[in-house]
Amino acid sequence: MVEQDRPEPRWIEMPSLPASAGNRSIEAGQDYHDLGEMYSDAPVARGLGDVIVHRAVLDDITGTSKILDWVSDGDIVILEMRRLIDTETELRMAVDQIQDFVEGDLAGEVIRLGQSRLLLLPSEFDISKSDGSLF
Repeated sequence: MVEQDRPEPRWIEMPSLPASAGNRSIEAGQDYHDLGEMYSDAPVARGLGDVIVHRAVLDDITGTSKILDWVSDGDIVILEMRRLIDTETELRMAVDQIQDFVEGDLAGEVIRLGQSRLLLLPSEFDISKSDGSLF
């Protein structure tokens, strides 16, 4: 079944929520604002030990500097590179630049997620290998 495109989010009644939610609850019919679109680069207050996970799409090699800044700040980055797959030279240059910096300079890790994504981890994070058990 294909769902129709909707210009607004679908409202789901949740009887488990208390009726006295106060003024902070959103009523059906109120405007919805996507804060990610309105404030795509909003300043995020950070506490000691806080980590930010960035989702980014790399359109061309000029965007790598911002991604490397995030990783050097200790943030995790999930990087979508689908738009670069058709331009093999630029893709290879971007991956080499990211890998040299993250693995070479920061002692972090670059992990391939599927065909078009990379997970960039700063040195504070470690990937542990499973012993085969689920828990």
